[in-house]
Amino acid sequence: MSDRTATITRDTAETSIECTVTIDGTGNAHVDTGVGFFDHMLESFAKHGLFDLEIDCDGDLEIDDHHTTEDVAIVLGNAIDDALGDRSGIVRYADRQVPLDEAVASAVVDVSGRPRFYFDGEFSQDAIGGFTSDMARHFGESLAMNAGLTLHLEVTGENAHHEVEALFKTLARTLDDATRIDERRDGTPSTKGTL
Repeated sequence: MSDRTATITRDTAETSIECTVTIDGTGNAHVDTGVGFFDHMLESFAKHGLFDLEIDCDGDLEIDDHHTTEDVAIVLGNAIDDALGDRSGIVRYADRQVPLDEAVASAVVDVSGRPRFYFDGEFSQDAIGGFTSDMARHFGESLAMNAGLTLHLEVTGENAHHEVEALFKTLARTLDDATRIDERRDGTPSTKGTL
């Protein structure tokens, strides 16, 4: 199997980001975004998806966490897209549900190259530490648009920390399933012959 790894950098007036992702990793992560809870979620994403992940972000946190969260998702999405290449041999589709205490999150993904995003749910509190809860939804949307995913996310619960963490974990497990190489498959998983 080829080394499905990519490094992407992005510099704007709002953020400066370097991201390296290895699809076939072991769950190792080094993450520094300046937002503690977001770092924890990205580390959880790596751990539960078995992706190796390095992200360094210097963002305009004096304003809020929006640009940092959105731009990290953009760069991570670009890195995943680049690491997957032509997506030859991947499983392509997957779905998962993950509970965390009272919260349950689900994800359904098609690693199709056709970005779409759908979300159903609400967050029980507006913020978790320095992280705005709705940024979890926006992270999913920005990731899907830049990784070329059709992604459906859903969450229910009573505690925003649990709701957001369940979302990141189910997204990780679903992407791990969908991006695995299917040894039975020859070529791209599409009747068109390309994704």
